[in-house]
Amino acid sequence: MASKNRAANRQDRRQGKTRNNEPLLRLVQDEAPTRHVRPSNRELKPLNASQVAYDTAIQTGTITFGIGPAGTGKTWWAASRAAEALKARKIERIIVTRPAVEAGESLGFLPGELDEKYEPYFRPVRDALEETLGSGALEYHLKAGTIEAWPLAFLRGATIKNAWLIADEMQNASITQMKLLLTRIGENSKFIINGDPSQCDLPDRSKSGLEDAVLRLGHVGSIKTVRFGVQDIVRHGIVQDIVNAYSGNAADPESDRYVSDDTDGLHRVLRFHG
Repeated sequence: MASKNRAANRQDRRQGKTRNNEPLLRLVQDEAPTRHVRPSNRELKPLNASQVAYDTAIQTGTITFGIGPAGTGKTWWAASRAAEALKARKIERIIVTRPAVEAGESLGFLPGELDEKYEPYFRPVRDALEETLGSGALEYHLKAGTIEAWPLAFLRGATIKNAWLIADEMQNASITQMKLLLTRIGENSKFIINGDPSQCDLPDRSKSGLEDAVLRLGHVGSIKTVRFGVQDIVRHGIVQDIVNAYSGNAADPESDRYVSDDTDGLHRVLRFHG
């Protein structure tokens, strides 16, 4: 009987009938004794021209593509603006998603139920949400289901209304997955889709849905694209040097030869906290 109940619960989650936010809630609660963040009332201020353009695109567009290297603030800025919209009751919920397949691995290789497996994918946006909303409000929204993290495939058949959706690491989405995502948008919603083509983990980078979508949809007025460069990295000065080295812009002629193991992309996501 217990196994039947577990199977039924899994089927319900696949159909979007229920969402188990307990793993995400534990992520906040487990750190509560040492990490209590009060809501920030500071005005968000762009640090460079690209962030100004990105913010304008988010505010004026329906769908915004943020393309560029890690450390440029794409995820943090999108999550902060989404949190502000939720706080001001301009929207009813925030949805965080990204492809659940990295470097040939799938969530099936990770232990636990699906919601537990997907919990690490929420971490990159947690800090920005928590900084804007505060720890208590973030915990409340997770309990209420007004902030959710969904695997990309679970959006099939859904219509996203009165919400902001943040899709990260979308260089790892196929063309089919990108189409699935883009066609979910409903009334009073914004989609913010970020990715770094240079960190694509797909076997065939030419089949990445991110650049394909930008090329296909460039003529649509309500769809904006902002491209960040290495000079826009704000995480730490050394990150610019690292990105330059791996992109072939450093002095070493061999620096553009990127070597990684088959699980590099998955490990990067599970380690990423900001």
